[in-house]
Amino acid sequence: MKKQDALRIYSILLKTYPHARESPTTICCGTPFEVLILTILSAQTTDRAVLMVKEPLFSAYPTSEALARAEIRDVEPIIHSLGFYHAKARHIIAAAKTLMADFDGEVPDTMEALLSIPGVGRKTANIVLYHGFGKNHGIAVDTHVRRLAQRIGFSDTDDVKVIERDLMALFPQKEWGDLTDVLIAHGRACCMAKKPQCPVCVIKMWCRYYRINPEN
Repeated sequence: MKKQDALRIYSILLKTYPHARESPTTICCGTPFEVLILTILSAQTTDRAVLMVKEPLFSAYPTSEALARAEIRDVEPIIHSLGFYHAKARHIIAAAKTLMADFDGEVPDTMEALLSIPGVGRKTANIVLYHGFGKNHGIAVDTHVRRLAQRIGFSDTDDVKVIERDLMALFPQKEWGDLTDVLIAHGRACCMAKKPQCPVCVIKMWCRYYRINPEN
């Protein structure tokens, strides 16, 4: 896809979802510590489900120091509703212990340092960097961003690493963080996985999927 077409699509979506970054259903609001832990917990579940455990989790463990001292058996009941709760409890406690051991209890603000934390990959690191520190180091490719990048025509692959590179090549760096939020908003509201709402889509005329499936 040409950059000018990609930017036109982004401009339309940005106007359609002007408050995507501040959505009450996002896990990306809060301190860098909160964003980090909630993003780790969000694997294979919804942001809405994660937000249900936010208050009880951080009431019990408001800092990396407190979470690092926690017992898995005490954390599991709090996050039990998320699924995979045993592994997730282990991951967030390990993350907190790494923060204490290597970063004086603070969440680091570089990609390299974030990737050294258990349970943190590029997607999580990009989310923490943008929403925790306002840094556009890369583009967080979650399930919505991957689906829309392929459908719209931003990328021709299913490989999240390649999708991130394709998106970074199409869009200016200052837009990378908001691009993720806007694509997620459109994925939730219109371009669903099972049944995209093409007839009411604001970008259908520029969308590869719609051109191939105009009857949708």
